[in-house]
Parts: sequence; structure tokens; C-alpha cells
Amino acid sequence: MSAAPAHDAAVLTNLTRHVDDLCRLARPAAAVVAVWSDADRQRALRAAADALAAAAPAIRAANDLDLQRAKRDRLAPAMVDRLDLGGARLDEVIADLRAVAELPDPVGNVLAEFTIAEGVRAQKVAVPIGVVACIFESRPNVTVDVAGLCLRAGNACILRGGKEALHSNRALASAFRAGLASAGFPADAVQLVQETDRELIPLLLAREDAIDIVIPRGGAALIRAVVECSKVPVIKHDKGVCSVFVHAAADLAMAERIVLNGKAQRPGVCNAIENLLVDQAVAAVALPRLATALRAAGVELRGDAAALAHLPAGTALATEADWTEEYLALILAVTVVADVDAAIAFTNRYGSHHSDSIVTQDAEVAERYLREVDSACVYHNASTRFTDGGQFGFGAEVGISTNRLHARGPMGLAELCTYKYVCRGDGQIRRS
Repeated sequence: MSAAPAHDAAVLTNLTRHVDDLCRLARPAAAVVAVWSDADRQRALRAAADALAAAAPAIRAANDLDLQRAKRDRLAPAMVDRLDLGGARLDEVIADLRAVAELPDPVGNVLAEFTIAEGVRAQKVAVPIGVVACIFESRPNVTVDVAGLCLRAGNACILRGGKEALHSNRALASAFRAGLASAGFPADAVQLVQETDRELIPLLLAREDAIDIVIPRGGAALIRAVVECSKVPVIKHDKGVCSVFVHAAADLAMAERIVLNGKAQRPGVCNAIENLLVDQAVAAVALPRLATALRAAGVELRGDAAALAHLPAGTALATEADWTEEYLALILAVTVVADVDAAIAFTNRYGSHHSDSIVTQDAEVAERYLREVDSACVYHNASTRFTDGGQFGFGAEVGISTNRLHARGPMGLAELCTYKYVCRGDGQIRRS
């Protein structure tokens, strides 16, 4: 027998042992967190925030290592931007964690109250999910966001970040866990997968005995891999092929602001737009104006044949693949559509059901668009960049769910709870 299979077997054994250790610690930690009081959970998050602030120099140094490697490996600018905790970003991550601590307690909320047969009193009550696994790429801030939200909602979590953010994630998780321990809380309520080998993922996602739900955040390949191999229920946080439709009745100055914000403010995020739709009735006026503004912001345009007639010479012809591409860069695909019917059909066909917007002064057309576009978040006269847990007032988010079941859109505290029925009687028995 060759040495390679023996080595592979040894690696698999080590990965299995690591998964066993994570799962062995997660379930007891979840049981403890689930019965913490609201004050306990708030105190735990504040302690973690304090520890992160104290460890900020070490976290930034770890992040620099990841950034140096990313640049050495020539990762895409959008990827490097997602990795970066420089400037005020780490401070913002810590501030978001403190904000989550101050959010209203989701656990124990009475969602409904009614009387069932024989006068038994029933309540539908929000309760923690249990153990949440999150598999994500690129963004180290997810380590803190997910850990904070999970704990605030009474859950334990197992986090698996991408290898490109390995040093940052380890530093963040270490500080978070140290903060919990310093305040007398179980550090194992937040666990970081230490192995970067992709072979670990199917081992982890086979553990339906220890994990209640998995949330993948990343590119299409990651999402597909998780969905195909997981025995644990999955809430998908799929790619963001978002769009803006400039209707015939649009205020073009408003449209320009919304399109520029949606594409150029931060192109490497999932709520940035990738497609621009323009009504043929205003294409001759709107497209040259929009193209001038977009090109000044450094945006490369790719248009269909109808759009090219109104775009600068040399603009690339868009292909079928462009309409479904999440560029995460300063590239925008442009199409001219006949009317709102065509815009709705195009968006539902090519978009990823994440976030889409219509710019129009026609309220009736807007309401139809909002009703018929099948996306998690739909906007009228506003940028898709608002699809974000912080912007929605959730403090932070686990991600943007493109699922239709359990959670959709920015996934905050309420979506990290399930519910149970609590029924109270005074001796009733069923009679039929």
C-alpha cells in the first residue's frame, strides 16, 4: 500500500477527532446558554466586546498577516476589501456587538396566545434554536457578528471561516472566548473550527445529533457544496445578483444617486447591484447620463444591443452569462427593457432573489413591482445597499437569507429563534 492513502487516513482521523471535540462541547454549552437570563446574555456580550477592544492591537496584527497573504496571492480587490479590518472597521465590529447586547431580548417572546380544546390555555413562545453552525468566507467580522447574535438569542455556535482570514478569525474568536471566560461564562458557547481542510465540512455537517442548523455564507460553490452534503437543515445565504430598474416615470437625478450608491459605494458586497435595467421610453436620455456618472466612478459597463445604442463607444457587449454574474467589482451589466412587465420578468429570471429596486414616481407601477418581484428585499426609490442587519435595526446579521422558509432577508435575533407551544390547564383531558 502506498504512503499516500495512509497519510489520507491519518488526516481524516484528525479531522474526525476535531469535529467530535467541537460537537461534544457545543451541545452542553447550548443547554447552559439557553437558560441564561436576559441580563446574563447582555453581560456576556459586553464582556466579549471589552475583550475584543483590549485585544485590538493583536487582532489588527493578525489581520495584517491575512491581508499580506491576500495581496501576495493576488486575490481580487473585492476579496481583499472584505478581509480588511483596518481603519475604523474593527471599532465598528465591536460597536455592533455592543449594540446587539442592547437589543430587546427575543427569547420568551409570546408570538401568539389562544385557547385550545377544553379551555387549555396555549402560548406560542420564542425559544433558542440550539447549536448553530456557520460556514463562511472572506469576512472576519462574521466571526463576531454571528457569535454575538447567536449568544443574544440563547444559542451556541460553531464557526468555520475561510483560510484567507485564518489569522484574523483565530484572533477574534480567541478574544471573544476570553471575554466570556473572564465574566464566568462558558467559552465553548463560541467555537471556531481550527482546521482549514475542506474535507472537514461534510464531517461537520453529518452531525445532526449535535448541530441544529447550518448557515453558509459565501460564493455559489460554497453554498452548493453545503447544500449537497449537509444532513443538517440549511438556511442559504446565496450570492447577490441585485438590480435597479429605472422606470419611464423615474426622477433621473434620483435614479443616478441610487444607481451610483448601489454599484460604486462598496462593490464587493452582496447588496451591491450587478444589473441595471432601463425602460426603453427613457433610455435615450437616462443611459448617457447614468453612463457618464458611472464611468466617472470607475465602473465598467457591459450592455445589450439596445443599451449599446445609448452608451459610450467601446462599451462591451453583454453576454447571457453577464446577467447572472455576481461581479463584486466595478462592473455593471446594462439592459434596456420594454416596460415594467419585462423588468419584472428579467429580474425574476436572472436575479438571485436577494435585493432589487425600482425607481419611479408612478406609485401604481411601484406597488406592482414590489408585489411581483420575488426577492427577499424589494425597494421603491431606495438603494439595495440598505439590505443589511445594521441598517434594518437588527444590530448585525447572520447573513442575508435567500431561503423562503424560516428566514428571509437580513437574519437577526428573531430568526435565530424557533418556537414551542406552552400549554397550561387545570386538569383537562381529551374527550374525543
